[in-house]
Amino acid sequence: MARRLYTLLVLLAVPLASLVVLWRGVREREYWRGWGERFGSGPPLAGNGRTLWLHAVSVGEVQAAASLVAAMQREWPDLRLAATSATPAGRARATAAFGAGVEARYAPYDLPWSVRAALRRLRPELLVVMETELWPNLLNECARAGVRVLIVSARLSERSRARWSRFRALLQPALGRGVRVAAQSAADAQRFIALGVPAAHVQVCGNIKFDREPRASVRSGGAAWRARYAPARPLWVAGSTHAGEELAALQAHATVRAACPEALLVLAPRHRPRFDEVARLLDGRGLRWLRHSAVLADPAGTAAAAAQAEVLLLDTIGDLEDFYAAADVAFVGGSLVPVGGHNLLEPAALGVPTLAGPAQGNAPDIARLLQQNGGLRLVHDAAGLGAAVQELLADPDARARMAEAGLATVASNRGALDQALAMIRDCLAKPAPG
Repeated sequence: MARRLYTLLVLLAVPLASLVVLWRGVREREYWRGWGERFGSGPPLAGNGRTLWLHAVSVGEVQAAASLVAAMQREWPDLRLAATSATPAGRARATAAFGAGVEARYAPYDLPWSVRAALRRLRPELLVVMETELWPNLLNECARAGVRVLIVSARLSERSRARWSRFRALLQPALGRGVRVAAQSAADAQRFIALGVPAAHVQVCGNIKFDREPRASVRSGGAAWRARYAPARPLWVAGSTHAGEELAALQAHATVRAACPEALLVLAPRHRPRFDEVARLLDGRGLRWLRHSAVLADPAGTAAAAAQAEVLLLDTIGDLEDFYAAADVAFVGGSLVPVGGHNLLEPAALGVPTLAGPAQGNAPDIARLLQQNGGLRLVHDAAGLGAAVQELLADPDARARMAEAGLATVASNRGALDQALAMIRDCLAKPAPG
């Protein structure tokens, strides 16, 4: 009865979700691509042989999965891989990060018939879910079809555990059959066990994000952008920002420029649809600013403007990591507003002093480790951000200490990738659950 009621509620929500997708597609046509995949349709997966389905809901999870995908392709070169995401940005990033050997699609809505249709087309032996995506019908249909499920780098907050525990009947039957969990921490492991995953199927493996190596081209790309935009002046990045954080970054930049008038801020909104909104904010403040996309389109014609810009609007997808590599200091957004924070390890793994706001609910353990070791400094508002950036730009030794601490934190917490691979190896070796 609980599952039927849940399915009915999802079914009632799908028209609204579809309208949202259609509306967003007016501004970003990528939302309209692959429409049928959201209902499990689309062509069967090309080729023959064993198949693994990887689900990474959005850009952050896709980035985290990159090292895992590369390792699987090395170990099982003939394994077919399908990657699903919920957003156009996630799908585009999967295509770029995973390469031609992985077919990127949209994940189906959590309706039994949509999930069954997707399973028929993909025919996976194993579904690997990045971090936390507990969809009752997806898990149930995988159990019915004999498809194992492995949740990698799994995290579950106490709040989410309490919420799901009220609907235990929806999850427990599927969680008890064929679901394995590679948990980020012992606390995460206990929460999954409390929801119904057998203790024998849960291992504490750590966070796979620590194992991700920056792309080989990141440092050279960062050096190239630094040479173009700021060869002889300080550069700091406010990355993955949300509404309200761009204004905070601009207020902070006014403080920075009061002490260092030549400093450049690279402002990178998290979502493509907000690029124009941020452009209007920049126009309204009377700043000298430039779009990165304009430089890509006309490098020679924008050279003078780039040299004079106070702010660079990073309005392209997939280039943020290169600009972190170019930066003297990085601020990671989603953290001065109640979003939960974004990937602190991207700048830390590049040896870039990292700042963030206090909202770190998405990866509290990473934030805690980096802060304890000296690789992260938390700021609470625009004034605190401006003061921290100004202080660090004026103190190369402090920047070097933060950079070293961030790199050491990343290095000392690696190892989750090997454990996740071992669990995948074990899942593929065993017969499907009955």
